Amino acid sequence: MAPFDNYYNVIEAGHRLQVHPETVKRLCRQGDLPATKIHNTWLITKEALDNFAGTYNPRRGARKRLI
Repeated sequence: MAPFDNYYNVIEAGHRLQVHPETVKRLCRQGDLPATKIHNTWLITKEALDNFAGTYNPRRGARKRLI
């Protein structure tokens, strides 16, 4: 098992969420999508992406926060 098998990069996460990779980067920068930045690459755990994908609505406009 490779050490990064449980991680997604922004391109893979974008495919999973059906959004542009720049949108994934913005979500990571804002702290909405838990991720770790190593050098110039955002890495998102499979578990964090699965949890986020269940609540994310990719439409434009103000997002609704879960309380």
